[in-house]
Amino acid sequence: MKLKSLIPLVLAESLLSACSFMEPHAMDTDLNIQHVALAKHFEDEANELQTKIEEHKKFLSQFESQRYVYGRHASDLKAHSQEVIDLYQQAVTANRDMAEMLREADH
Repeated sequence: MKLKSLIPLVLAESLLSACSFMEPHAMDTDLNIQHVALAKHFEDEANELQTKIEEHKKFLSQFESQRYVYGRHASDLKAHSQEVIDLYQQAVTANRDMAEMLREADH
């Protein structure tokens, strides 16, 4: 019975001792590289979403200036475009916040 409880204890001790020999600075460098890459990804995503916001703002101005073309659907299209713009703006803010958080964690 004691042998069965001793085997997991020996395995756990050997795993922990193996982890103690790992180079901690090598992992920090790799983590820093990952943080920089992830921050760049979030910043690129925010820029892409900002482009989509500008596109939807053009649609919104078109719906406002040419109401006669869209008839009674103009107000629905305008409301939808404004909602999409607001959602994209929230996503831009969230992506930029994540990028900033990763840059701060990198230091």
